[in-house]
Amino acid sequence: MPVQKIGDVIATSGNLEALARKARRLRDLQQLLFEASPPSLAAASGVADLKSGTLIVVADNAAVAAKLRQLAPRLLLHVREQANEVTGIRVEVQVKPHKIKAEDKFTPRPLPPDAIQDFARLSDALPDSPLKSALHRLVVRGRAKVR
Repeated sequence: MPVQKIGDVIATSGNLEALARKARRLRDLQQLLFEASPPSLAAASGVADLKSGTLIVVADNAAVAAKLRQLAPRLLLHVREQANEVTGIRVEVQVKPHKIKAEDKFTPRPLPPDAIQDFARLSDALPDSPLKSALHRLVVRGRAKVR
């Protein structure tokens, strides 16, 4: 089977050519939007689609979406200078899943020895109760971890 360049394959396939044309158009609209947006908003948003003249912009969170909605008239003016088929901007929130970093994970730390002593004194001063039992267990576990 002969090797073909991806550009040649796309050019010979009508469906792929239409898809590539739309992807290039969305990329160009994204660039226009980035030019008109403050850098912090540009980094937290992107162009999702262009439907019936409405540019659909997705924001990472509600705060970014609210600010983009406030700036929409100014953004629309800038985008329309280059792309007059755009007649409106709709902003939607599309939350990205949060990736847990190693430093974000919870690591239990032992209680300091003086805190263990304070809990022991408090436990001794209390009458028999569920609180006294819980404090006693906390002290026992805390002393076991310190050793």
